[in-house]
Amino acid sequence: MAHLPVLHEDRFFDPDPSIRRTARTLYDDVRDLPLVCPHGHVEPSLLAENTPFPEPTALIITPDHYIFRMLYSRGIALEALGIPAHDGATVERNPRRIWQLFADHYYLFRGTPSGVWLEHELAVVFGVREKLSSESAQRIYEEIAEKLRCAEFLPRALYDRFDIEVLATTDKATDPLEHHAAIRESDWDGTVLPTFRPDSLFRIASPAWRSELEALERATGSISRFIDFVRALEERRAFFKSMGATATDHAVVEPHTERLSLIEMDALLQRARRGEATLGDQRRFEAHMLMEMARMSVEDGLVMQLHAGSFRDHNERVFARFGTDKGADIPVATEYTRNLHALLNAYGNDPKLTLVLFTLDEGTYTRELAPLAGHYPALRLGPPWWFHDSLEGMTRFRQSTTETAGIYNTSGFNDDTRAFCSIPARHDLARRVDANYLAGLVARHVVDLADAREMARALAYDLVRETYKLKGASRRDAEKSNGGARTQTVSAGGHA
Repeated sequence: MAHLPVLHEDRFFDPDPSIRRTARTLYDDVRDLPLVCPHGHVEPSLLAENTPFPEPTALIITPDHYIFRMLYSRGIALEALGIPAHDGATVERNPRRIWQLFADHYYLFRGTPSGVWLEHELAVVFGVREKLSSESAQRIYEEIAEKLRCAEFLPRALYDRFDIEVLATTDKATDPLEHHAAIRESDWDGTVLPTFRPDSLFRIASPAWRSELEALERATGSISRFIDFVRALEERRAFFKSMGATATDHAVVEPHTERLSLIEMDALLQRARRGEATLGDQRRFEAHMLMEMARMSVEDGLVMQLHAGSFRDHNERVFARFGTDKGADIPVATEYTRNLHALLNAYGNDPKLTLVLFTLDEGTYTRELAPLAGHYPALRLGPPWWFHDSLEGMTRFRQSTTETAGIYNTSGFNDDTRAFCSIPARHDLARRVDANYLAGLVARHVVDLADAREMARALAYDLVRETYKLKGASRRDAEKSNGGARTQTVSAGGHA
């Protein structure tokens, strides 16, 4: 039996002893701060229903496209991993067989962020002390399955054990938010906030757009003109805000912004209603709608998030069979200075707008994004995303942006995950990387230790609450304002 070594207390820190000592000091300052999760993709039904996770693969493998994209790249069919088919075909699920297949190929994750997160999940969340391998697979499966049957591993119990202060989901603009309503009406004190995401309503060349428009009409009333479309979106944003939302989210391949006339936008909408909209039409429609979203954010205060530069569902065969978010989103080269010129000149100087920008094109950090964020009051840089949410990716981010934008024009960390049990692992890695980066600045006498300690706290906790306007959003904040104190218990299963 190969025992899993205890996770090293200095993991991810620089091997230089002086930097490592300072990194440990900085990390110890922030390691037990609550987790603030302002952007992610955990299903709200998970916490509304609070039912036991069915078994280990449904919790660890099925929701995590970081895991199954790597397995798929080595020739393992998604059907074999039990990924549900989008085309209606039945996919047989044998959880123990899926887990064995995963364990047989666990070596693929060596040196990857997925490997780092998985080791943390197994060792810290589930207390597994045996290394996952072909030989140990079924013993570990049974150990985790047994724990998932216990009350301590119900979703809400894990939320509390992870010491999550706020968790935001990502929800379609037409979502009735019934799961969020159920959470708010329950006697549980967790804070789960919706996030308004209207992307599917802007993709007017998509075959699915007409059904999306019909869903919006069912929620808000008839839409015959562009001004009706705008009114409906404003109404939905107001509903999301009434349910606790503090942010919107928008995903585009190209962050092009352009203001069109009401006549032009109405013509595009009518063309889409007839099923005649082209990709060129969609590009212009999306460009204007980003302007509208920024305008609305100035008016209603919702933080605007923009994820650009991902060619979604690049693998058409996988998309046709399994739908979206199956690991085939691929980065493309992206330009920001010209594309965002219209939006930033219209709203970037307005203190009422907060625009959090994410990219997959790392080369633009030094050339474009850090200079933009270091100038426009409205702009904040989101943390490294998707492929760059890693030890090296987060380090490159700090090295590329800090000298030009500082850390206070960044938004703090968010985990951006569907894999619920990976949340503490992702925050732990980010806190260690930032502590190590700041320790390097101390070693080179760029900042002193006192400043580095303030910066570490800002990066781990303060900046994300400020950026996403979360002060007062959680029930914990309400308790603080009432003079109460929430008892915090971080056990071996919490973030270590």
